[in-house]
Amino acid sequence: MKIKFIGAAREVTGSKHLITLNSGKTILLDCGMFQGKGLETDNMNREFGFDFTKLNHIILTHAHIDHSGLIPYIYKEGFTGSIICTNATRDLCALMLADSGFIHEQDIKWFNKKRASHHLPPVEPIYDRRDAIDCMKLFIGVAYDRKFKIDENITVKFTNTGHMLGSAVVNLTIKEDNKLYNIAYTGDIGRPTNRILKSPEAFPQADIILTESTYGDRLHEVHNESENTLLDVITDTCVRKKGKLIIPSFSVGRTQEIVFSLDKFFNQGKLPRVPIYVDSPLSVNVTSVFRMHSECFNNDILHEMIHDPDPFGFNSLHYIESVEESKKLNNTKNPCVIISASGMMEAGRVKHHLANSISDSKNTILAVGYCAPQTLGAKILKGDKEVSIFGSKYKVKADVKKLESYSGHGDYNEMEQFLECQNKENIKKLFLVHGEYETQLKYKAYLESKGFKNIFVPDKNEEVTL
Repeated sequence: MKIKFIGAAREVTGSKHLITLNSGKTILLDCGMFQGKGLETDNMNREFGFDFTKLNHIILTHAHIDHSGLIPYIYKEGFTGSIICTNATRDLCALMLADSGFIHEQDIKWFNKKRASHHLPPVEPIYDRRDAIDCMKLFIGVAYDRKFKIDENITVKFTNTGHMLGSAVVNLTIKEDNKLYNIAYTGDIGRPTNRILKSPEAFPQADIILTESTYGDRLHEVHNESENTLLDVITDTCVRKKGKLIIPSFSVGRTQEIVFSLDKFFNQGKLPRVPIYVDSPLSVNVTSVFRMHSECFNNDILHEMIHDPDPFGFNSLHYIESVEESKKLNNTKNPCVIISASGMMEAGRVKHHLANSISDSKNTILAVGYCAPQTLGAKILKGDKEVSIFGSKYKVKADVKKLESYSGHGDYNEMEQFLECQNKENIKKLFLVHGEYETQLKYKAYLESKGFKNIFVPDKNEEVTL
């Protein structure tokens, strides 16, 4: 048996890890899209390095596009195998992949206009909404903590990671040549204290572990402090400066957490009387999916729901769906809070809000999650004085702030604690994926100081025999 690290190897996007059995059967752990590298990204997404038309199974850890976003593409190109994931992940993928297809359609229209001006032929999007909708027939939803028999030699069980709605460790048991392999792929690991979701749960003992390392070199703030900071930023921007607060946020998880925090402030009478807008059709629909999966909620939000049945809605909160309503927000001069996708500021309506707001010192840009290097969000956060948005240059005069505790990724201490459920002596190989290389080396040293052994940092396209 071999495993090949095709994506999220010494980087943080494009999660794809290919298991090939001696029998020739293949299992792809995640099918994520590379993001944030311009034209290079498109080429990377189209070149898998193996014949995915012969792929037997995809097993997803969660629905984020950097873990699921290329499923419509390989479906379009001939993949007909099964896609196995939790029920909530299936429901979210139905929305998120279609939204991704729509974004590709829109981006390619703009790109083809530029090509036409240089007398170049048009190009096709990597996939469209129709491909995303059609590929959903391949999905199989499985409840947490239930063993699902893929065939007579392969069983999978999903255990909660608390990273996002439906996120899970993929616990694979594979029998091959009279030998049993227990493989665990953590996907992205959440924080032990989440505002909405249950905490990450212990997973079965594994011989081989693939685990993320995104925040392998940093520690987060505590939740209460960050919520108070959020309130302070709203007050400073919207009340004192009379400006706009732009919060680029992932439509799934982060947006719902922020809305839940604001809902509590509203109920406590602490929220300033300014309009709050969630400007993302995907966020609106995803919030409905959250309401369907209260089995993923922790006791805190379930207790809040006794007194407030809808923790994702209050009087001054407005969900924006139409393009016309979104454009009106760009024209308003009144103080307000705009929460809009995407979190890395690479796509979606938030780019329009940034273009209209980033050069005004009254306004604030508040990042609430991880921004991969080379993304617009990373450039703004590192202090670039001028950035390019839709091909035009904009001076960065707005305040730029960051709240890391709203991140869905655990820090190095939280990730290590999650792994402590394992007997370290029984781990034959521990692979660090989904992290920048320098960060991974620091996290590797930290894990070794805690007694973990046999730790490897695979390179892109490296293949290892298990």
